[in-house]
Amino acid sequence: MTKLTDIDARSRALFKNLVETYLETGEPVGSRTLSRADGVDVSPATIRNVMADLTELGLLEAPHTSAGRLPTERGLRLFVDGMLEVGEPTSDERAALMQHSSPTDPDGMLDHAAGMLSGLTSMASLVMASKTDRPLKHLEFVRLDEARALAVLVDAGGDVENRLIELPRGLPGSALIEAANYLNAQLAGRSLSEARQLVDREIAAKATQLDELTAELARRGIAELTTGPSRGARRLIVRGQSRLLEGAQGDLERVQQLFDELERKEGLLDLLEAAREGEGVRIFIGAENRLFSLSGSSVVAAPYRDAGNNIIGVLGVIGPTRLNYGRVIPLVNYTAEVISRGLK
Repeated sequence: MTKLTDIDARSRALFKNLVETYLETGEPVGSRTLSRADGVDVSPATIRNVMADLTELGLLEAPHTSAGRLPTERGLRLFVDGMLEVGEPTSDERAALMQHSSPTDPDGMLDHAAGMLSGLTSMASLVMASKTDRPLKHLEFVRLDEARALAVLVDAGGDVENRLIELPRGLPGSALIEAANYLNAQLAGRSLSEARQLVDREIAAKATQLDELTAELARRGIAELTTGPSRGARRLIVRGQSRLLEGAQGDLERVQQLFDELERKEGLLDLLEAAREGEGVRIFIGAENRLFSLSGSSVVAAPYRDAGNNIIGVLGVIGPTRLNYGRVIPLVNYTAEVISRGLK
């Protein structure tokens, strides 16, 4: 992989100028165009030689119908990682994202954020959340037989869900009430992930008033809530797909391919899941992600957090690789911050 240190200062400056021009115009950039740019004081012939060298390094490519050059996906990655100048959201953009940012319904907040982000970036927006985003209001255990019990869950939105859990052998009936009371106390004002961390720590340190069997039931119960197939299921919000058609003249085949890729929701969820692994904004360019290897699209995504600073979801935008990264990245990052503040 080519690094910035592999090319000299003149080549870096010309490369940066070329990529910025391409991102602004969407057209191949020729040597004559670059020679007229501010701060460029070398001849078109010299520029052509530099462009040829950068093409050999895999940073530029030449379309068949033009003598100009375009950055490759590898070139875009080099530019984004080492040369991109990132701005800040304007006051109007901040105000738009802050509007109605803290409704009592977290789902409504996420839907609003997705719509606003799509509108501000003129791209499709994506939000990955899990059912664990909505805090639990009440939990109780109902014994079915010696080995099983039903965990009855009521969340903050009033939805009720039943989960089957295995009971520790020899558990007395009173332990179900004790374990439920203990877990309800831990869940109050906390997300499920926060409550699980607290329960695990207290049980490991033998810091609860529960006996061994009741503590084991509490541990199993909270683990089932946070990792089971229903509460832990991921869900996807997609807004603004029609915006992908704007300005797509001559590129409709790529957009149609992107629409097809957006239909593969599991692939999208896996992509957004990958954005949870690091701090701040993550950028996936073209074939760096298998899902968009055909359409050549970019995803800019950032995680958002709950009151305990735990990452509980990811939001982002998707569009062509030729997008205004310097503007989109701070918008995505600020939207994630707004959601995080709204969930605290």
